[in-house]
Amino acid sequence: MQSVKTYVAFPLTIAGEKLLLLPEGAAWWPSRETLLVADVHWGKGASFRALGVAVPRGTTAEGLGRLSRAVESTGARRIVFLGDLWHDRRGRAPKTIAAIAAWRATYPSLELLLIRGNHDRHAGDPPAALDIACVDAPHADGPFEYQHHPDVSSEGRYVLAGHIHPAVRLRGAGRQRARMPCFWFGERIGVLPSFGDFTGSARVDPAPEDRVFVVADGEVIEVG
Repeated sequence: MQSVKTYVAFPLTIAGEKLLLLPEGAAWWPSRETLLVADVHWGKGASFRALGVAVPRGTTAEGLGRLSRAVESTGARRIVFLGDLWHDRRGRAPKTIAAIAAWRATYPSLELLLIRGNHDRHAGDPPAALDIACVDAPHADGPFEYQHHPDVSSEGRYVLAGHIHPAVRLRGAGRQRARMPCFWFGERIGVLPSFGDFTGSARVDPAPEDRVFVVADGEVIEVG
């Protein structure tokens, strides 16, 4: 593993626009005052517990805390969720919805937009009280096209997506290895890491010209 550069928030220019990759696992688009977040999977823990599987509690609260830190550190006026906001219908437990509603009440003027993902289609749109606009992919915004599945844009825009929960395996001294979630930016598609806890990850194989960034100890690190 070779660390190329390290920042608390990594500056990156994509399609002529400046993005900042945040240690919370989100991307910040300053010119549109927009946070980009992928694969939150709200309610996954509740869904597993409903099936009788013992899993840790508190993942929704932790994720909402990180989302708040990202909003407050950037002054965001909008959040775009790149699909899979919910895990499934079982995860829409009253306690989970109440926690999200309390968070939403803290930011009543924040514009929220969901690009529906495959899990959202099964779980259904968020409750109307959460005031989250929902659209199908693809959704154009300036030079970008928002998708859930990372497919090349038919309109020639740069695609920002999620879905695959990308991760890379890093090697260190003494044969140490670790698989870490990452931001993955190729020539035409950028994939954000899964924002949710307890969501798992899939190892990806970037091309030599791609750029990969992991989050470690509160910093964003470009690795090669």
